[in-house]
Amino acid sequence: MPIATPQQYREMLDAAQAGDYAYPAINVSSMVTANAALKGFAEKKSDGMIQVSTGGGAFASGLGVNDLVLGAISIAEHIHRMAERYDVLIALHTDHCPPDKIDSFMVPLIEESESRVADGKLPLYSSHMLDASNLPLDENLDLSVPLYERMAKIGQMIEIEAGIVGGEEDGSAGTADTPADKLYTTPEDMVEVFRRMKEIDGTYMFAATFGNVHGAYKPGAVKLRPEILKQGQDAIKAEFGDEALFHLVFHGGSGSEKAQIKETLEYGVIKMNVDTDTQYAFTRPIAAHMLTNYDEVLKVDGEVGNKKKYDPRSYLKAAEEAMSQRVMEAVDDLDSGGKSLLG
Repeated sequence: MPIATPQQYREMLDAAQAGDYAYPAINVSSMVTANAALKGFAEKKSDGMIQVSTGGGAFASGLGVNDLVLGAISIAEHIHRMAERYDVLIALHTDHCPPDKIDSFMVPLIEESESRVADGKLPLYSSHMLDASNLPLDENLDLSVPLYERMAKIGQMIEIEAGIVGGEEDGSAGTADTPADKLYTTPEDMVEVFRRMKEIDGTYMFAATFGNVHGAYKPGAVKLRPEILKQGQDAIKAEFGDEALFHLVFHGGSGSEKAQIKETLEYGVIKMNVDTDTQYAFTRPIAAHMLTNYDEVLKVDGEVGNKKKYDPRSYLKAAEEAMSQRVMEAVDDLDSGGKSLLG
């Protein structure tokens, strides 16, 4: 099955909302990591999301090119082709575009999709995230709304964020010393986001913050307040009626208690980003391979080593499998397994 159509993508979000589950959104930066994500979703019969950051796009283009847009296009085209071999729906997304990279990253990718749609094809990316959460809310929305209007015309979704996810990760707006009061999106801010976005005929996702922090942490280290999400959903219903609802996104889930992850699903989380944990899952077998086969990977003391051990395929296959297993664990955490809209 190819990448989800705009209609299928909306149906994915609606199904997750109605069924109290969410999709893992897996960051990738290479063909190998993209293949790992696809394999994990398919083996669990879960639809899912694969996303590319500005840094991931630059890396995918190679050191000699270092073009974040070209790399993001290249990896998306690879995923479009590979997704056809799997019987699950995949949405393609870009992650954490800061305001200063709108014109150099987000807009060129939107233009690429506009060109494809004009030729009768699907958009290259299903959705894009604008992370202007470091700006005052009115400035954030002044940037977000026109982009959303433009993207909605070709069936794309936008993801926006209000409130700052703490920590630091590949272009995210937070820092290690983000003030505590900025880690929580207020109900008033949620009402304003809904008010500004509701006039557009489209679908969007909203990353409200509730104490979540980017990075690697031991279980229990991240202190979440999922009730913030419920308070926000209740606030927009009180203001705009019972049909008002956010499709919420959970950033910075590493170190979160499983029970708290489950609780967020009850409050409208339909997407959870997974990056730190899959990075480690990918790297762990490579480290084991190098340490275990030190004298065969290296040409020690004038020897020739063992080509089968320093062939990158020997350890990248193990890395792909390990990352795929971690994707499957994320599917289990978010209850999306066995629920592909393709049956």
